[in-house]
Amino acid sequence: MNRRHFLSTASLAGAFALTPSFARAASANGDLRVCVIGFNGRGKGLAGDLMKCKGAKLVALCDADSAVLDSFAAELDKKGTKVAKFTDYRKVCESKDIDAVIIATPNHTHSLIGATAAANGKHAYVEKPVSHNVWEGRQLADAAAKHKVIIQHGFQRRSETSWHEAYDFVKSGEIGKVTLARGFCYKPRPSIGKLAKPIDPPKTVDYDLWCGPREVEPVQRTKFHYDWHWQFPYGNGDFGNQAPHQLDVCRWFLGDPKLPAAVLSIGARLGYDDDGDWANTQLAWFDYPTPILFEVRGLKTEGYKGVPLGNIIECEGGSISGGHGPGCAAYDKDGKELRKFKDSKSHMQSFVDSCHSGKIEQSHTAESGHLSSALAHIGNISWKLGAPTAPDAIRATLKDAKTTDAFERMLTHLSDNKVDATKDMLALGKHLTFNAETEQFTGDSANLANPHLKGTYRKGFELPA
Repeated sequence: MNRRHFLSTASLAGAFALTPSFARAASANGDLRVCVIGFNGRGKGLAGDLMKCKGAKLVALCDADSAVLDSFAAELDKKGTKVAKFTDYRKVCESKDIDAVIIATPNHTHSLIGATAAANGKHAYVEKPVSHNVWEGRQLADAAAKHKVIIQHGFQRRSETSWHEAYDFVKSGEIGKVTLARGFCYKPRPSIGKLAKPIDPPKTVDYDLWCGPREVEPVQRTKFHYDWHWQFPYGNGDFGNQAPHQLDVCRWFLGDPKLPAAVLSIGARLGYDDDGDWANTQLAWFDYPTPILFEVRGLKTEGYKGVPLGNIIECEGGSISGGHGPGCAAYDKDGKELRKFKDSKSHMQSFVDSCHSGKIEQSHTAESGHLSSALAHIGNISWKLGAPTAPDAIRATLKDAKTTDAFERMLTHLSDNKVDATKDMLALGKHLTFNAETEQFTGDSANLANPHLKGTYRKGFELPA
């Protein structure tokens, strides 16, 4: 069976199969009854995707903001879809009238809600990144196996026939072996502003629920419902927001390995002074037998070889190049296009089909999503442990030509945006070694790095054992 036919089937007879007891749909008409949790942004789009799927029905919504909840419920009601409303994800997970959840809340609650759903016998679709840190991503992956439920990640490239065909093209050997997997998140982001003092959350938000496992603290951002992405307790910066999509493609073309032997990241938040914590300019090198090199740019920029947001998979005799969507192409060493790849399959439909069949492709599992998300997390840990360093001192530490080139282009990019890296310096992260089996850092800096692998969890918001 070729890969295109494999992806077109509804059975998804993958490498990971559940016991038959979960290959069921509990509603009277056989549809999977689904609740979307968190939908002020991405979740609304996922709800739309679900409503196009065969074998599923949107029966409930859950959001900690009553205004957001009431507004979308009313919007659906006008279109003839009536849903139950919840503010507390725990009540959703306990409900006997719901079979599965779609999770698009802020990052710091992704794994928490996913693992809670699994412990209650519910399937879960978890938006990227599937975790806020490495430890909880591992707990989520283990929960799928322990409770024998489907947990699928939100890395949509895995359901696109274009990228599957490109992978098969590389595996055929026509352009030789992969030599470097590149990913790019050149996505200009404006400043989130700087508040003179913290403010209260919106009155319509149950802030205790919104904070979940994190401490309840005053809000230090103007845009409550999005700019959490750039603050340590809740988000992971663009390296943990957009980049996991492209890191997942990098892992895929390397054969879906576990985590790397080492990591090094360089970066800083530059170009403005605001209430964001995470770097907006960053590069990271991951030590695999065939390495991954990733670049993030949050200031105005051009794409690398025509790719602002996507991947370039470099091979001995050419490359695969594509953006953040269902399309890519193969090129020879001289840049001549050899073949185009296009088309996709609904990632959400694959989730629904898996819930019905009790079978899921290994590439769609929480385990796979955990590893691709964890790449971003360990890259961010390297950066967080770094210190502002002059460009010449950074250059002296770089031994790899491709990483050196990326660094030099980063400096040019900053200069183009009127940032002087000799004054507003980049942080040279720690070069960290890693044990992929234990998912722990090793070496001289392990005592500094390992505490960052796990977050803090308030009473009542712990991940279920």
